[in-house]
Amino acid sequence: MERRSFLKQAAAAAALAGLKSAAGQNVGAGSGLHGAAAQTPLPIVTTVNGIGRRKLGRADAEVSIIGIGGYHLGLSSVSEQDAIRIVRKGLDDGINFLDNCWDYNAGVSEERMGKALHDGYRQKAFLMTKIDGRTGAEARRQLEQSFMRLKTDHIDLVQIHEVIRMGDPEQAFQPGNVVDVLKQARKEGKIRFIGFTGHKSPEMHLHMIETADKHGFTFDTVQMPVNALDEHFDSFGQKVIPVAQKHGMAILGMKPLSNGAIIKTGTVTAVEALHYAMSVPVTMTITGCESLQNLDQALGLARSFKPMTDQQKVAILQKTAPVATDGKFEAYKSSHIYDGTFNNPQWLG
Repeated sequence: MERRSFLKQAAAAAALAGLKSAAGQNVGAGSGLHGAAAQTPLPIVTTVNGIGRRKLGRADAEVSIIGIGGYHLGLSSVSEQDAIRIVRKGLDDGINFLDNCWDYNAGVSEERMGKALHDGYRQKAFLMTKIDGRTGAEARRQLEQSFMRLKTDHIDLVQIHEVIRMGDPEQAFQPGNVVDVLKQARKEGKIRFIGFTGHKSPEMHLHMIETADKHGFTFDTVQMPVNALDEHFDSFGQKVIPVAQKHGMAILGMKPLSNGAIIKTGTVTAVEALHYAMSVPVTMTITGCESLQNLDQALGLARSFKPMTDQQKVAILQKTAPVATDGKFEAYKSSHIYDGTFNNPQWLG
């Protein structure tokens, strides 16, 4: 036992030292922190029912520090009525950010959310969805379908989903393709903000931002995995968050539990993992809720949230380092298991 403990501590120390060296700077010197982990969370500007809200990057909007993930709402194990109750209770209790996607559960997630937004609930929500279409025709088709399912005439934020190929940015910015479709929808008042998402590699995110720069365009938001495993392997937190901040982009953190894999490592608890994911400079953290009990836990966590100290963050990273350096527990980076558009290339158009 003592030898195993020593080896784990040695591996953690080596990983943290390597990360700090790779950062090439003395951010958080003495703490073992660097990059996003060394920075404090963004300031909370208002509070609604005990839930803090932050400014959406440079945009004129505020969003709750946690958001309700749309994917779980469409699962067969969740009834339609429960999905509606989750959304409405979340909105009543201070959450305003709702996440969704055109392809989640073959559209069921959007349909259920649309039903939940009846009876005045649309006015309480900052509504986001994503589309997969890259060509103009497919992007327009998916966007219109999302409007119908969500039963709304405007969507606050639409994001280009799954930038998971190095050629995605060039395709998105081709004349008449998805970026032009979204810019036109924004001009018409159908959407307010434009962003993109991905989970494969920070290099792809950086390439998307660079490509946008070349076209004189800046995204309002960027969504990426942010968790205590990411820090050790091909890290979005290290590489993308600082660049996004310089562009004034809001940073939407997803997969705070690494799709549940972080719990399976036996290194940290769900609460520790969520606290860590919320303690780096993200605008908000998206969490999936499959029951009202899950929602109550998320609400409680948001209301009681206090940013972790450097020492607490170091302790979390020391626990996760021995299991995280090869990406085994971040399958969305190291495999195609979560790549919807890889398995369904027709969605791209």
